[in-house]
Amino acid sequence: MGEEETIIDQWERVKIPAAPELVEVKLKIRETALLVLDIQNQNCNQDRRPRCVRTLHHVQMLLQKSRKSGMLVVYTLTSAASKADIRREILPQRDEQIIKASVDKFYETNLEEILQENGIKTVIIVGTSANGAVLHTATSAVARKLEVIVPINGISSTYPYEEQYSTWHLMNAPGTRKRVMLTKAEMIQFI
Repeated sequence: MGEEETIIDQWERVKIPAAPELVEVKLKIRETALLVLDIQNQNCNQDRRPRCVRTLHHVQMLLQKSRKSGMLVVYTLTSAASKADIRREILPQRDEQIIKASVDKFYETNLEEILQENGIKTVIIVGTSANGAVLHTATSAVARKLEVIVPINGISSTYPYEEQYSTWHLMNAPGTRKRVMLTKAEMIQFI
């Protein structure tokens, strides 16, 4: 290759951007829904994705606050999973809906209809795979004119870089940067 610089050489010089600012969020209960994406025994365990296991406490906290306030909660599963695959720490209650889908939870599902019927304008998105379900569902929510809240301690992937890239993308991409806010579970308040 001689003196010609390779893409790999360029990648090695890329500097990590500064961490995005996390913001306190106050949300209207009746206009907000909590989406719990793909937290299943098969993909959220100590062997396959221990980072997901570490988020369960934060997801539980948001579920508890959401349920206490009467907020809409919707679960999603991967296409091959069933309700029995959901982690026991965050099991859905009887009235909470479950949607099965690929990475974009709006694609060929009734999620948009459920949110519209309930007057939802904002979604809080937690779950695993940050670089799959979280990224694509958040992007799809923004395309539907929804505001998106992503508590970074409620999302996970196999590697930290996948989480970092996904949140960077949501905060910087032309389609999402004006409608996505990053926060932590404990920085969310309901009014």
